[in-house]
Amino acid sequence: MKLTDPEIKAAKPKEKPYSLPDGHGLLLMIQPSGAKWWRYRYRFNTTAKMLSLGVYPDVTLKEARNKRERSKELLTQGIDPSLHRQEQKQQKAITAANSFEAIAHLWWTQWSAARNPRHASYTMRRLEADVFPIIGRKPITELTAPMLLTVIKKIELRGALDIAKRALTTCGQIMRYAVAHGLAERNPAADIKPSDVLKPANKTNHARLSEKELPELLRKIDGYDGQPLTRFALQLMALTFVRTSELIGTRWDEFDLTKREWRIPAERMKMKTLHIVPLSDQAISILTEIKNLAADEILLFPSERRDGKSMSNNTILYALYRLGYHSRMTGHGFRGIASTILHERGYNHDHIELQLAHSKRDAVSAAYNHALYLEPRARMMQDWADYLESIKMEAI
Repeated sequence: MKLTDPEIKAAKPKEKPYSLPDGHGLLLMIQPSGAKWWRYRYRFNTTAKMLSLGVYPDVTLKEARNKRERSKELLTQGIDPSLHRQEQKQQKAITAANSFEAIAHLWWTQWSAARNPRHASYTMRRLEADVFPIIGRKPITELTAPMLLTVIKKIELRGALDIAKRALTTCGQIMRYAVAHGLAERNPAADIKPSDVLKPANKTNHARLSEKELPELLRKIDGYDGQPLTRFALQLMALTFVRTSELIGTRWDEFDLTKREWRIPAERMKMKTLHIVPLSDQAISILTEIKNLAADEILLFPSERRDGKSMSNNTILYALYRLGYHSRMTGHGFRGIASTILHERGYNHDHIELQLAHSKRDAVSAAYNHALYLEPRARMMQDWADYLESIKMEAI
């Protein structure tokens, strides 16, 4: 007689284990603890054997019978089901050990040793968020260019072009590591160029310095011998990395020094949404110095002609020329420098992008994002100001 679910459910434990047969070698063993184990009895090369098929009710009666039939098919092919299972487990273990994620961790351990800890941590977080969920379990030897393309196109869909490019670069580094260590024969990332598969970013290149050149620029700004307001404008731009037009047109009523916030109204923003700039200790100190100059009651940076207008964009540009940075640096260049360094130092990409006011947002999402990220952005902006202060002391 074959087993039924009601019969299985009604089976009670006894002092010793006992079994309920279902036929054709399948049986259910009832343990004194009440556990119910599926077993398949068979013979292979005249030797009696038993194979575990799982525990009831995790493995239902129907599933147990299906497993029995698959085992019987193996026997007809001359394959021992127990040995076959062991080989499958070994193969899974080998596959897991050589998965893209496993190799990525090996690569990261070696690569991160010579990297800034924040940058290294950020790189791993991006892999965990964007890459591993899609190709992490794939055997490193089976990874193909189309698989990598799936990863970066998914990132591109959310508008994160820079992260998509970085993801492809990182995958390429991991694959090169695999090839170098004999874990893969070739690097499929070498078949893909970002320009071939990603939409071009709509941006204008602005002249800017490298990170190595930044300390000298900051020291030169501090020693600028022109108009004090111009020096303060350059210092504030470095600290806040707002757009030049947003800086020179700012008004005193946009600041709340108690909350340590600079709220630039939507009408003055490129993306036409309110933008909040958390103020560092250094930024507040500069604002205090500007206030002490009493240059204007409304504008922070009035025109030298005192005609009710703010200083021009050229004031910032020409000041950089005077400092020796003609064709090498612009006011907008501070934004690119800040973005690059903050990313390299491992800060959250979304926080950086929001602080740069890159993304166009409706009123609801803008308010939500500001409320959600304001605290970590404030910490980031203070860290940025402290970083600038520390590198100014380099080579002195």
